[in-house]
Amino acid sequence: MTNEIRTSALAGAIAVLAGPTFAEDINITVWAGGSNDSDSYRIEAIEIAADILEREAAIQGEELNITVEGRRDFTGWDEFKQGITLGAEAGTAPSIVVTSHLDIAPWSQAGYIVAVEDYVDLDSWPLNNVYPNLMEIASYAGTQWGIPQDSESRPFFFWRETMTQLGYSEDDIDALPARVASGEYTLRNVLEDAKKAVEMGIVEEGYGFYPRPSNGPDYAQFYLSFGGELVDADTGKLVLDKASMTEFYQFFVDLVAAGATRQNHIGTDWNQWYNEVANGRAAFWHGGTWHFGRYAREGNDDFWNTIQFSLIPAGNDAGRPNTITHPLVYLVMNQEDDRVEEIAAQLIAIATEPRLNSLHAIQSNHLAVAKAQSNIDLYRGDRWASEATEVLLSSASSQPNHLQYGAFSEAMFRGLESAWSGVQTPAEAVAEVEAQMRATIGDDLIVR
Repeated sequence: MTNEIRTSALAGAIAVLAGPTFAEDINITVWAGGSNDSDSYRIEAIEIAADILEREAAIQGEELNITVEGRRDFTGWDEFKQGITLGAEAGTAPSIVVTSHLDIAPWSQAGYIVAVEDYVDLDSWPLNNVYPNLMEIASYAGTQWGIPQDSESRPFFFWRETMTQLGYSEDDIDALPARVASGEYTLRNVLEDAKKAVEMGIVEEGYGFYPRPSNGPDYAQFYLSFGGELVDADTGKLVLDKASMTEFYQFFVDLVAAGATRQNHIGTDWNQWYNEVANGRAAFWHGGTWHFGRYAREGNDDFWNTIQFSLIPAGNDAGRPNTITHPLVYLVMNQEDDRVEEIAAQLIAIATEPRLNSLHAIQSNHLAVAKAQSNIDLYRGDRWASEATEVLLSSASSQPNHLQYGAFSEAMFRGLESAWSGVQTPAEAVAEVEAQMRATIGDDLIVR
């Protein structure tokens, strides 16, 4: 169905008809991955949007009844994605999914999703107000497949009391974000301070720097910190910079050797990890903007007086301070009935309006997707949203929407784990990563 036909079909559905009108019943199912109670607006915003669309239809003389059914009670991302793919293959997929933007490439190629640009006007409100870089993240191969549902960033955290005991004044600690952004305070400084915090007995051995305990987008940030590049801008191919990857791995090996990070840290229970970083057991760590709310749930209700945050520091002169944003996106799943796809896309557009998206952003400690959200009182009045946006988002990049990026990310982390645990030297680990990537990614990989 062409754009023109789809637009005409939608317009006809809400036009004033001369003859008798009939009720139209539409069932919309929404599945939201990686969501808990604080993320409820990923589904509730669609419910609110359905009410608005029904009211608009009523003013036009139509009776449109939209039933929205949501699900977010998945045991994890694996169950969620398995359910999506099995449903897509069986023709029983939900109407709308909230998922990682990294799913766009494989799911579009498999025919599981339809292009949202076929059903909505990207140049009209509210979609024309969404940050262009976020819209780009929700596209693939020149097509707008999805719409950003939220944004976030992945900062570096400092425990203020530890920094004070290391000799930093309050003014020094307040100046850390600027020093990191300028490249003055680097990961080498982190290593030195983390080692010193252990040697001075301020934190226990292994708690100088306390990274996330499993694979995730965060680790690509450290590759970038040492001058790495994820994708070549000219060719769109993935990039393995062996020197940058080696230095990235060496940094974690040095942390272990210094007693600042545990050699067996990977696999630490997440609940334990959250509680420890929220309450000052670690000197330095990294995480996501949504951690702000989690720390409060772990008993830290004084974030601003206990924790400082910044970009991920640069690792060397070739690298840069950085952060990765990993937006979740609304995607419309391929349905037997095009009308369901049309309504689903319209609901996503309405749910993107600044006031609706701000409900989710503030409740879940995420960041805005649209420029106008800075003018919404709820968003503007929230200190965390305002400061995190200012400090982090201007330097944020994203992981590439590439069919083979999953293999790239997995190989990168396995190499890190091998070097970190002492099974291989950083150079040996990178050599094995190169072999794996050449075998799995092939011509879509540039090795430098």
